[in-house]
Amino acid sequence: MKKEIVPLEFLVFQGDEELDANDSLLMQIASKAAEDAYAPYSRFKVGAAVLLDNGEIITGNNQENPAYPSGLCAERVALFYAMSKFPGVGIRAVAITATSLIGVVDKPVPPCGACRQVMADFENRSGIPMRIIMRGQQGAVMICEGMNMLLPLSFIDEYLPK
Repeated sequence: MKKEIVPLEFLVFQGDEELDANDSLLMQIASKAAEDAYAPYSRFKVGAAVLLDNGEIITGNNQENPAYPSGLCAERVALFYAMSKFPGVGIRAVAITATSLIGVVDKPVPPCGACRQVMADFENRSGIPMRIIMRGQQGAVMICEGMNMLLPLSFIDEYLPK
């Protein structure tokens, strides 16, 4: 038997004011997207902003449905739209933030497992590490450089028989 250890590394900033201008702008755009989320059931509004290699920024927000889990997360809304509009263009960064109608979200909000898997696949296809910027509606901001920091053992196409 051999024991393997998977290291995880991320940066933590005390707030938006510590971010560089590009990360701050992307987070502001994600925050605006969260405002328009359709979340009458969870009352947890999530926004995502995706920065593509071509400079385009695509947004998404969570869209709920009373027939859980028929809705879709903000990250996948933005990513799928980005890839349908700009097929083959790499993704440089994804900013994710959330607000709650029943309390304050003061911790960085990471993507769910399904979103992590989709993000890992897009990163694998492009061969470019994806910067993931996460925040609640206030407080600390966490940044990971690449999906291997959020999903170190992701299932990617190399596992599928060819």
